[in-house]
Amino acid sequence: MKTIEMTKAPASLAKYAREATKEAVILTDSGKPIAALVPIENADLETATLSTHPKFLALIERSRACQKLEGGFSSEEMRRRLGQKRTARKG
Repeated sequence: MKTIEMTKAPASLAKYAREATKEAVILTDSGKPIAALVPIENADLETATLSTHPKFLALIERSRACQKLEGGFSSEEMRRRLGQKRTARKG
């Protein structure tokens, strides 16, 4: 991980983004971390955007808490509720 003080960052954002493909680059302001450039693997723009969206993350956390308290139902039950028939797997 590379740490760079924002006021002393001599290079362009593009250079640091290229470096972030190898390791995280943390920007600091007076020694306090304020931003991070991190490598993203196997993700599209939508996935990367949602993974940091506060409302989406809150929704996921509420869903997990509800499932933990109330339980869930099987994929077979979901298909039944949606009126879908089970399809045979290829392979």
